[in-house]
Amino acid sequence: MKRSRINDIMRAADDMIRGYGFSLPPFAYWTPQDFQRRARTAAHVIDARCGWDITDYGAGDFDRMGLFLFTLRNGLLADLQRGGGMCYAEKLLISRQDQLSPMHTHILKAEDIINRGGATLVVELYGSDDRGGFAGDRGGTVWCDGLRIDYAPGQKLRLAPGESVTLRPGDWHAFWGEGGDVLIGEVSTVNDDETDNIFHEPIGRFSTVDEDEPPLHLLVSDYARWLA
Repeated sequence: MKRSRINDIMRAADDMIRGYGFSLPPFAYWTPQDFQRRARTAAHVIDARCGWDITDYGAGDFDRMGLFLFTLRNGLLADLQRGGGMCYAEKLLISRQDQLSPMHTHILKAEDIINRGGATLVVELYGSDDRGGFAGDRGGTVWCDGLRIDYAPGQKLRLAPGESVTLRPGDWHAFWGEGGDVLIGEVSTVNDDETDNIFHEPIGRFSTVDEDEPPLHLLVSDYARWLA
């Protein structure tokens, strides 16, 4: 993705988030130089990869297949492994109309996906085989706002604003906005986007960036290079 496009997506996402009454934390608006100066005090933000995350999954067509994310807070895998401490994470996402977030599951992460506002969020579901792999002929069970839903393979849940679904490891899912863009909340166990996203198709989680202009704000995938 071109850096100029990423910068434009950031500006539009911030406007949408504010439009629904949410405010991003102060570090969201730091320049790359601010992050470099504050790297020591911001060590947890950096290590937990909180911040801006924009991906086209390496496919080069963000409008067709892509996702905006901002990780507001995130714990550490070590806390999750010992069963104490900061074992949770929270994100805001934007799924545009008909913009696919492709079929995937997680090994460790359980998550609530919440329609925070906008259009309808469609979540397509499949179950796992006995080894945790994608099973096109299996369904499973999820909870929508605490109510049990036994889903058939390929079943599509349609979540209106205020509605949510709880997904556990092994629930294969894809999602997109229907009828417009959707602001999504995600509340989960510790989030690890580098190793805990298992895609049905062989695609990448992060985009390759074409640096056609300076970054407005750093992406989480920029931290290793800019803040080493």
